[in-house]
Amino acid sequence: MRRCIPGLFGAALVTLFPAEAAGQTAASPAVRISGYIQARETYRDEVGLTASINRARLTVSGGGAKDLTWRIQGEFRTGSVGTGRASVSLQDAYIRYRPGSFGIQAGQFKTPFTREFTTSLADLETADRSTVVDSLAPKRDIGIMADYAFGADAAVFVGAFNGEGQNLTANADSSLLVVARVTGRPLFSYLTLGANVAGYSGDSTRYGVDASVEYLGAVLRGEYIVQERDIVAIADKGWYGVAGYRVRPWLQVVLKQEDFRRSGISAESRNRATTGGVNVDFPGGKVRLTANYISRRIGDAGVRRGTVLAQAQVKF
Repeated sequence: MRRCIPGLFGAALVTLFPAEAAGQTAASPAVRISGYIQARETYRDEVGLTASINRARLTVSGGGAKDLTWRIQGEFRTGSVGTGRASVSLQDAYIRYRPGSFGIQAGQFKTPFTREFTTSLADLETADRSTVVDSLAPKRDIGIMADYAFGADAAVFVGAFNGEGQNLTANADSSLLVVARVTGRPLFSYLTLGANVAGYSGDSTRYGVDASVEYLGAVLRGEYIVQERDIVAIADKGWYGVAGYRVRPWLQVVLKQEDFRRSGISAESRNRATTGGVNVDFPGGKVRLTANYISRRIGDAGVRRGTVLAQAQVKF
């Protein structure tokens, strides 16, 4: 059955998820359309109430041959970003070949750095990522990555990227960004440990460690990340810790603490926040309601301000 994919690409630059298509053939590959929408209301001290579309993402994925898959993801953006006009931004566009435990992919995708960044925003315990992750993770870039899975208990990822960020096809400074990550369960099935490093030649090195425990409805996660610049002696560093518990299968309570410092820029460049909230998951796992209260202090002597956030999310 022929799909009208060209029209979809004309309206938005779309996404890929690894295709798992039973009975798929090279002549007639299965194509999957997926994505998610997040509608948000935010109340901030001294600002008031603001409505927004936090994310609206559309993904197309499929397979072109045996062991070969592709993924394209686009984000519909409102007029509050970039140039101030509504637009569509390409997020992922890659081809992946995985004949077994070894995989290799090329294109634009998330660099394998930090657990929280490589986890979709639609699956996090809190509505937003931690400040240290948003600030120090290299995020999406264009390049090539190889990975190897040691069964279900460990995996290694190594990639080389332009280092210019997403949707920039030229490597302006001719220097590479090299990123590596390893994850494993060395002790118990419910404990996952990870470590990652990213090096911009002639600029900086970033590294971090993380741990995650999931047991009987309880979740504990944390990361510590550092950036050392070649021309600044003082490093940027930060951490976060999040705890969650399923009071009911459909109701999760969450508490998060984070601290991020950029002492190499200024002693006042410190961002501390405490987040408390709940997640309500509807049957089927496609709909989630999130409510967060964030108390944040910017600078060592800064004023603490509060934010109330309510978000409705639908995955399809």
